[in-house]
Amino acid sequence: MKNLVDLEKKINSELTTKIKNTLIKHNQIYVEIDKEDLVDVVLFIKTNQDIKFRQLIDVTVVDYPEKVQRFKIIYLFLSHEFNQRMILSYFINEKEVISSLTSVFPSANWMEREVFDMYGVNFKDHPDLRRILTDYGFEGHPLRKDFPLTGHSEVRYSEEKKKVINEPVKLEQNYRNFDYESPWEGTKYLKEITESNDKKN
Repeated sequence: MKNLVDLEKKINSELTTKIKNTLIKHNQIYVEIDKEDLVDVVLFIKTNQDIKFRQLIDVTVVDYPEKVQRFKIIYLFLSHEFNQRMILSYFINEKEVISSLTSVFPSANWMEREVFDMYGVNFKDHPDLRRILTDYGFEGHPLRKDFPLTGHSEVRYSEEKKKVINEPVKLEQNYRNFDYESPWEGTKYLKEITESNDKKN
């Protein structure tokens, strides 16, 4: 379909009960579905001759830790023939397991592994669901909003043991009071000390 409005009508008429909402914005079509309908919807948009979204660009997640349905799963598709993009999305709870797209798009393999590693989202029927960016034994999921900025552990070379070791993060106490002001202006507690010393003298 050359026209996004026609594409939106086609999707809504063909997939009536499987589509929750559609929107055309930024010259792209946004489609919301339920997680149970993912494979059916993706098969349709890939194989239908009027649509032809035959490339999966990315699989990613947005984390809303304050919501019951914490994760918004997002799929980006491209139709080379019609030069159109589609953003498909749905919400899930933290512990829900969702369908893998590897049977429809083999390229989803590494993308889903990245989502699993960074957010902890599980995919059923995935051929090899292992961490892909973090190390063996890594704790937590780095792109979740509640993951500490410094992490849980650090990897460093120990001169004593002559090997790379993994240990809990230890922050120097002076970083706790660091106020990130310009170094030219100086930190507040140093200003206060300087001012009190000037008064004494």
